[in-house]
Amino acid sequence: MNRKFGFTLKDAKVEKALDEVDEELAEATENYPPMRNYHEGYAVILEELDELWDEIKKRPTERDAKSLRNEARQVAAMALRFMVDLT
Repeated sequence: MNRKFGFTLKDAKVEKALDEVDEELAEATENYPPMRNYHEGYAVILEELDELWDEIKKRPTERDAKSLRNEARQVAAMALRFMVDLT
């Protein structure tokens, strides 16, 4: 099924981001057991989101784009893991 997101999945930036999320998900799956329930899944996503928020709250001169991207990728990967493990 082809969905419209305002971009195509062939967009190089989108493909790169999806590849990074896929790598993060594979690493998490290899190193940690499946999420056991919705509460645990929520807590894991919230922890990653809080880490992204901590990066966002930094002064602009102290923010690091690489760190922001890494935290965003972890949020996305854990949201996917929630979907795979629990739904």
